[in-house]
Amino acid sequence: MSVTARPPTVRLRRLASELKRARKAAGLSQDDVTAQTRISPATLYRIEKPEGRPQMRTLMTLLDLYEVSDDQRTRITALHEGADTQGWLRPYHDALRDEYNTYIQFEAEAKIVRNWEALYIPGLLQTENYAHAVIKGHLPDATRDDLEQRVRARMERQAVLTKEHPLELTAIMDEAALRRQVGGPTVMADQLQRLQELADRPHISVRVIPYAFGAHQGMPGGFALLSFADPEDGQIVYIDSMANDSFLESAADIARYTTTFDNLRAQALSPDDSLALIAKATAELTHELETA
Repeated sequence: MSVTARPPTVRLRRLASELKRARKAAGLSQDDVTAQTRISPATLYRIEKPEGRPQMRTLMTLLDLYEVSDDQRTRITALHEGADTQGWLRPYHDALRDEYNTYIQFEAEAKIVRNWEALYIPGLLQTENYAHAVIKGHLPDATRDDLEQRVRARMERQAVLTKEHPLELTAIMDEAALRRQVGGPTVMADQLQRLQELADRPHISVRVIPYAFGAHQGMPGGFALLSFADPEDGQIVYIDSMANDSFLESAADIARYTTTFDNLRAQALSPDDSLALIAKATAELTHELETA
């Protein structure tokens, strides 16, 4: 059994789902599998969790035991071959955190992303200059090359919004994200104008919770809820914090964050009113620049 310390890739999660479904279709419990093979309970648990890719001989043992069809065997074997592949990654992404690299791949394969941000414009909607200012603020000691690589990765992520079947994005943010002058008034004015342009696209919804609303569930921090075209891939919650990045996928966590996002959406201004607030913030910044 080869166990990786990285978070699971989309393919590894799909492999685990296929194997678990095949076991249940064969009418076998995990204890039954252990009793009929030399596969330990711990190994089987890690395979189905998923916490690691099984060795090929272990996979073949399971497929033989489950008596899967030839087509299913071919599909599962193909998933196994690419299970550890971070398919979206570029050579310079070695400098990025493993968890962030994994999130990039999940995002690239997702069908729907629901993103809440309390302090920043969501990454998929950021201009290059705004992204540079955000990353430099987070990592004040980063080298120029490191900053450039991180900004480049963030800009490349945005290709999911312009591909043939673009990602469906619902981005909700606090008004604080509009008002904090990240990078200064010129950078921020450009960012707000870009936000208005993107919000006109049919697959992008931008909503804002105004200051006047007061306290709300999203104040502790941002998160992204990802859904995939294949229901078998399940959903994932991604949380990026100063302590660490986290992936949550239990039914209880998905339900909790879905409810939180739905509550935030209900508390936010309508899309039209959100755009009006963004336009107002843009006009105020433009006036500030013109009278400086």
